[in-house]
Amino acid sequence: MGTAMDVLVMDGLAVDVLVVGAGLSGLVAARRLQQQGLRVRVLEARTRLGGRMVSRTLSDGSVVDLGGQWGGTTHHRFAALLSELGISRYPSHYTGDGIWCWRGERLQAPLAARFADSLLFFEPDALHLDAEALAAAQALQRTFSELVEGIDPRQPWRSPQAESLDRLSVAAWAAQHTSLPLARLPLDWLCRVGGSGGFEPWETSILHLAWTQAVAPQAESPEAWLVQGGAGSVAQRLAADLDAHSPGCLQLGAPVQAIAQQGDTVQVMAEGLAPLQAQAVIVAVPPPQRLAIRFEPALPAAHQALLQRTAMGGMTKILARYARPFWREQGLNGLGIGDRPWLELTADSGPPSGQPAVLASFVAGERALTLAALPAAQRRALILQDLAAYWGPEAAKPLELVEQAWNSEPFTGGAFTSFLAPGCWTSHARLAAGAEGGPGPAHHGRVLWAGTEASPRWPGYFEGAIEAGELAASDAAALLTA
Repeated sequence: MGTAMDVLVMDGLAVDVLVVGAGLSGLVAARRLQQQGLRVRVLEARTRLGGRMVSRTLSDGSVVDLGGQWGGTTHHRFAALLSELGISRYPSHYTGDGIWCWRGERLQAPLAARFADSLLFFEPDALHLDAEALAAAQALQRTFSELVEGIDPRQPWRSPQAESLDRLSVAAWAAQHTSLPLARLPLDWLCRVGGSGGFEPWETSILHLAWTQAVAPQAESPEAWLVQGGAGSVAQRLAADLDAHSPGCLQLGAPVQAIAQQGDTVQVMAEGLAPLQAQAVIVAVPPPQRLAIRFEPALPAAHQALLQRTAMGGMTKILARYARPFWREQGLNGLGIGDRPWLELTADSGPPSGQPAVLASFVAGERALTLAALPAAQRRALILQDLAAYWGPEAAKPLELVEQAWNSEPFTGGAFTSFLAPGCWTSHARLAAGAEGGPGPAHHGRVLWAGTEASPRWPGYFEGAIEAGELAASDAAALLTA
């Protein structure tokens, strides 16, 4: 696959559809269009494929996922794509007890049968918590669940009391119901890790958090299984198939600088390439990255205002590889949750065989940015301290420790996905959607939007990336037919 300095025969010539972004959503869109016999070109700003679907090979030859890694029980598109590509999957390891850390105490406890009945996955009565605090936590969870049930997933601004809920931060809404930290913990965790992830409870509205659970519910077990050989292999296989069908159609190291529409033609200017022409363009990048592209005609004012108020989550992923899965040997499942200073969550990321033995952890929100600014040795010490607090002294001695700070990725800007500032759903998002009625603008003339954030279901997950790519491909094909 070429770099931006390679001048291919396709340069300067028209294709049917040009795709901006070689993450999962862009690659799926290109694949579907190619399967319909259309000429497709994919431009990727990075010098690698996959976007947030990327793996790394460790020193022993094992593979870990630096970005997303899980599929869920209702992620039917993702499962179907793996089957189409001949890639296998295996269930996440939840056998045994998890570890709950709270107020300096470490407790081994079983998981609940259903997330809806749990306190962050755990059986509430097994945690030996203060009765008043636990009752307040369960009451707040019920109130939040009722709020989620009333959310219009396609048009959140039409939900009951949408305007007042959109102007109230998650933290402020929770404070109206309780002052107990334990009661607020599940909502704080959903903000930082669950659902969209990566934002603080004061950074977005309770309407936005409720919307994330309406369209991507934690109750539907979105972390049910993993991809054999790493999720990054999916992006590599998609790209290889595209290139085999049309050699040179995928260009790396080519940031798109401008997209100009005139009549039935769209011209795309990318760094290091001659101008390219297409009949339609699919932009499959995180929403804030659209601001780096000059559009002619310009994006509508409401759309630009929405992008200016859309931020990427703060997220660093940690992967620790050990000689063996010692937690499994102790009857533990690797799931750790609590109020540790840095790690919001740990999870077993290994296959049923136990090799490689890997714990994945996440540092989210403001603390992800704080940690990333520290010297490497200090970061490592703090991470190992939290791992040991969850899993004992053996956890402080990994064979390898990998950090992936997603906010340092210039063409992503954060993870898992984007979130809106308070007040945006009922103002800028509503205005940007216009007559189309979706949660965001579907297109700008012959420019169509993809990427996981553009999906009406499971945004922030691989499932959402696939659905957004397929919808954009369908819309692009319809444009060409018309």
